Amino acid sequence: MKLALPGNPLVRFLLLFILLYTIWYVFYQLVVNPNGRLDSMVINSSVACTAAFLKFLGYTVFTTHSETIRTVGIDGTHGLWIGDPCDGITLFALFTAFIIAFPGPLKHKIWYIPSGIVAIFVINVLRITGLCLVVLYKPNWLDINHDYIFKVLVYGFIFSLWMIWINRFSNLRLPGDTK
Repeated sequence: MKLALPGNPLVRFLLLFILLYTIWYVFYQLVVNPNGRLDSMVINSSVACTAAFLKFLGYTVFTTHSETIRTVGIDGTHGLWIGDPCDGITLFALFTAFIIAFPGPLKHKIWYIPSGIVAIFVINVLRITGLCLVVLYKPNWLDINHDYIFKVLVYGFIFSLWMIWINRFSNLRLPGDTK
Protein backbone atom coordinates (compact mmCIF):
# COMPACT_ATOMS: atom_id res chain seq x y z
CA MET A 1 0.00 0.00 0.00
CA LYS A 2 1.45 3.31 -1.07
CA LEU A 3 0.59 6.49 0.81
CA ALA A 4 -0.91 9.02 -1.61
CA LEU A 5 0.20 12.53 -0.73
CA PRO A 6 -1.08 15.77 -2.29
CA GLY A 7 0.79 17.27 -5.24
CA ASN A 8 1.52 20.59 -3.54
CA PRO A 9 5.08 20.23 -2.09
CA LEU A 10 4.33 22.43 0.94
CA VAL A 11 1.17 20.51 1.84
CA ARG A 12 2.98 17.21 1.29
CA PHE A 13 5.86 18.32 3.55
CA LEU A 14 3.53 19.56 6.31
CA LEU A 15 1.39 16.40 6.28
CA LEU A 16 4.41 14.10 6.30
CA PHE A 17 6.13 16.14 9.02
CA ILE A 18 3.02 16.12 11.22
CA LEU A 19 2.53 12.38 10.63
CA LEU A 20 6.16 11.54 11.48
CA TYR A 21 6.24 13.74 14.56
CA THR A 22 2.88 12.39 15.77
CA ILE A 23 4.14 8.81 15.40
CA TRP A 24 7.30 9.73 17.32
CA TYR A 25 5.31 11.54 20.03
CA VAL A 26 2.95 8.61 20.61
CA PHE A 27 5.85 6.13 20.58
CA TYR A 28 7.82 8.31 23.02
CA GLN A 29 4.88 8.73 25.41
CA LEU A 30 3.84 5.07 25.36
CA VAL A 31 7.19 3.26 25.13
CA VAL A 32 10.35 5.36 25.41
CA ASN A 33 9.51 7.68 28.30
CA PRO A 34 7.95 5.04 30.59
CA ASN A 35 10.98 2.81 29.98
CA GLY A 36 13.32 5.70 30.85
CA ARG A 37 16.52 4.18 29.48
CA LEU A 38 16.94 6.47 26.47
CA ASP A 39 16.32 9.62 28.53
CA SER A 40 18.74 8.39 31.22
CA MET A 41 21.41 7.58 28.65
CA VAL A 42 21.17 10.99 26.96
CA ILE A 43 21.04 12.87 30.29
CA ASN A 44 23.98 10.92 31.74
CA SER A 45 25.98 11.60 28.58
CA SER A 46 25.05 15.29 28.73
CA VAL A 47 26.06 15.51 32.40
CA ALA A 48 29.38 13.73 31.72
CA CYS A 49 30.21 15.95 28.73
CA THR A 50 29.23 19.11 30.60
CA ALA A 51 31.34 18.10 33.60
CA ALA A 52 34.32 17.33 31.35
CA PHE A 53 33.99 20.67 29.58
CA LEU A 54 33.69 22.61 32.84
CA LYS A 55 36.76 20.76 34.20
CA PHE A 56 38.61 21.65 31.00
CA LEU A 57 37.71 25.30 31.69
CA GLY A 58 39.27 24.94 35.14
CA TYR A 59 36.22 24.56 37.37
CA THR A 60 35.80 22.01 40.14
CA VAL A 61 32.65 20.12 39.27
CA PHE A 62 30.21 17.77 40.97
CA THR A 63 27.67 15.40 39.48
CA THR A 64 24.90 13.34 41.00
CA HIS A 65 23.41 10.33 39.25
CA SER A 66 20.38 8.38 40.36
CA GLU A 67 17.14 7.37 38.72
CA THR A 68 15.46 10.70 39.52
CA ILE A 69 18.34 13.05 40.35
CA ARG A 70 20.71 13.93 37.52
CA THR A 71 22.68 16.99 38.55
CA VAL A 72 25.80 18.75 37.34
CA GLY A 73 27.28 21.88 38.79
CA ILE A 74 30.29 23.89 39.83
CA ASP A 75 31.41 23.48 43.45
CA GLY A 76 29.89 26.15 45.63
CA THR A 77 26.55 26.12 43.78
CA HIS A 78 23.44 23.98 43.95
CA GLY A 79 24.07 22.90 40.35
CA LEU A 80 21.49 22.08 37.73
CA TRP A 81 18.98 19.28 37.74
CA ILE A 82 18.59 17.88 34.23
CA GLY A 83 15.05 16.65 33.59
CA ASP A 84 13.75 14.52 30.76
CA PRO A 85 12.29 17.52 28.87
CA CYS A 86 15.76 19.13 28.83
CA ASP A 87 17.68 16.20 27.38
CA GLY A 88 17.15 17.23 23.74
CA ILE A 89 15.44 14.04 22.57
CA THR A 90 12.37 15.97 21.43
CA LEU A 91 14.66 18.28 19.45
CA PHE A 92 16.35 15.25 17.85
CA ALA A 93 12.90 14.03 16.78
CA LEU A 94 11.78 17.43 15.43
CA PHE A 95 15.01 17.78 13.46
CA THR A 96 14.80 14.23 12.10
CA ALA A 97 11.13 14.52 11.10
CA PHE A 98 11.85 17.79 9.30
CA ILE A 99 14.75 16.35 7.30
CA ILE A 100 12.87 13.15 6.42
CA ALA A 101 9.75 15.07 5.37
CA PHE A 102 11.54 17.78 3.40
CA PRO A 103 12.60 16.84 -0.14
CA GLY A 104 16.21 15.90 -0.68
CA PRO A 105 18.45 13.00 -1.66
CA LEU A 106 18.39 9.98 0.64
CA LYS A 107 22.20 9.71 0.41
CA HIS A 108 22.45 13.13 2.13
CA LYS A 109 19.69 12.42 4.66
CA ILE A 110 21.58 9.31 5.81
CA TRP A 111 24.58 11.36 6.99
CA TYR A 112 22.87 14.71 7.69
CA ILE A 113 20.40 13.38 10.27
CA PRO A 114 23.01 11.73 12.56
CA SER A 115 25.35 14.71 12.11
CA GLY A 116 22.54 17.09 13.04
CA ILE A 117 21.62 15.02 16.10
CA VAL A 118 25.25 15.12 17.27
CA ALA A 119 25.36 18.89 16.65
CA ILE A 120 22.13 19.37 18.65
CA PHE A 121 23.57 17.24 21.46
CA VAL A 122 26.71 19.42 21.50
CA ILE A 123 24.70 22.67 21.54
CA ASN A 124 22.65 21.26 24.43
CA VAL A 125 25.86 20.45 26.35
CA LEU A 126 27.01 24.04 25.72
CA ARG A 127 23.61 25.25 26.97
CA ILE A 128 23.93 23.22 30.17
CA THR A 129 27.51 24.47 30.60
CA GLY A 130 26.32 28.04 30.16
CA LEU A 131 23.54 27.53 32.69
CA CYS A 132 26.06 26.12 35.20
CA LEU A 133 28.11 29.30 34.75
CA VAL A 134 24.99 31.42 35.19
CA VAL A 135 24.24 29.58 38.46
CA LEU A 136 27.78 30.38 39.64
CA TYR A 137 28.03 34.02 38.59
CA LYS A 138 24.45 35.33 38.29
CA PRO A 139 22.09 32.81 39.95
CA ASN A 140 19.15 35.21 39.86
CA TRP A 141 19.41 35.18 36.05
CA LEU A 142 18.92 31.40 35.80
CA ASP A 143 15.19 31.43 35.03
CA ILE A 144 15.35 33.97 32.19
CA ASN A 145 18.36 32.22 30.68
CA HIS A 146 16.83 28.75 30.97
CA ASP A 147 13.32 29.72 29.90
CA TYR A 148 14.08 32.22 27.14
CA ILE A 149 17.63 33.14 26.13
CA PHE A 150 19.12 29.67 25.79
CA LYS A 151 15.94 28.31 24.17
CA VAL A 152 16.12 31.00 21.51
CA LEU A 153 19.78 30.15 20.89
CA VAL A 154 19.15 26.39 20.66
CA TYR A 155 16.07 26.73 18.46
CA GLY A 156 17.92 29.27 16.31
CA PHE A 157 20.73 26.75 15.88
CA ILE A 158 18.27 24.03 14.82
CA PHE A 159 16.59 26.46 12.44
CA SER A 160 20.01 27.15 10.89
CA LEU A 161 20.53 23.39 10.41
CA TRP A 162 17.16 23.25 8.63
CA MET A 163 18.09 26.22 6.45
CA ILE A 164 21.38 24.55 5.51
CA TRP A 165 19.37 21.48 4.48
CA ILE A 166 16.91 23.53 2.46
CA ASN A 167 19.55 25.63 0.71
CA ARG A 168 22.32 23.07 0.18
CA PHE A 169 20.77 19.62 -0.01
CA SER A 170 17.08 19.90 -0.82
CA ASN A 171 16.07 19.09 -4.34
CA LEU A 172 12.88 21.14 -4.01
CA ARG A 173 12.64 23.71 -6.75
CA LEU A 174 10.05 26.44 -6.59
CA PRO A 175 8.63 28.16 -9.68
CA GLY A 176 11.09 30.82 -10.82
CA ASP A 177 13.99 29.24 -8.83
CA THR A 178 17.14 29.47 -10.94
CA LYS A 179 19.56 27.48 -8.78
